[in-house]
Amino acid sequence: MPDTPRIANALLSVQNVSIRFGGIVALDGVSFDVTGGTIVGLIGPNGAGKTTLFNCVTRMYTPNAGRIEFDGHDLLHDARHEVIGRGLARTFQNVELFTRMTVLENVLCGLHAQIGAHPLQFLLAGVGWPSLTRKERDARARAYEALELVGLGAVAERPVAGLPFGTLKAVELARAVVSRPRLLLLDEPAGGLNHDEVTELADLIRRIHRELELTLLVVEHHMNLVMGISDRVVVLDFGKKIAEGTPREVRENQAVIDAYLGAEADGAA
Repeated sequence: MPDTPRIANALLSVQNVSIRFGGIVALDGVSFDVTGGTIVGLIGPNGAGKTTLFNCVTRMYTPNAGRIEFDGHDLLHDARHEVIGRGLARTFQNVELFTRMTVLENVLCGLHAQIGAHPLQFLLAGVGWPSLTRKERDARARAYEALELVGLGAVAERPVAGLPFGTLKAVELARAVVSRPRLLLLDEPAGGLNHDEVTELADLIRRIHRELELTLLVVEHHMNLVMGISDRVVVLDFGKKIAEGTPREVRENQAVIDAYLGAEADGAA
């Protein structure tokens, strides 16, 4: 499809990004912009390149071509550990938590890059350990605030192991927002959730977006969720962008319909 005109002063700008893995083209000249203060959905059939794009933005992968700019800065010049310092945070398709640690300790891990201390040191701040700084005490307060925001303040001291899956998803979300990012990337946040949990997740995403004034880029297969929370939607198929627009425009786009019907037909076969 023709490239959508670039948005002036976009917070995130993906420009002609391509990446290959051997003979497989995972992304092929993908371009789109994310305006600050909006929620953008990134959808497409399995294997479309959505998570690969996330991994390029967060510097887990380096594209073979293209630019990725965040607030005018080319992220491809940064090392992976520098991205969070720019104001980006993400979640993952599979819940990635430390099961032997508490909920609070897991959330404190989201501040490790900013504070430069081990999460267990933060906990000692609660009992007045003298070597800890005010910055580290503030980290505990911020972690509790993040947990209250996602409705988990009451389980802060509980071990992560044994908690319901929906609760684990919320812990990961709290860990992502505790660093107070400007851009939050959510990778399949509804994966594994039941209908009621997806409804609660949609409300939570809206609340985080509103209260923290976050910009969000959301990869999701749950169409009702992504169409219900997004201001704009970008559609990938076989590594190419095939559509972009409002949820209604994308829902009615024939190329999108064909891509999803083709995926369903392949699955049936």
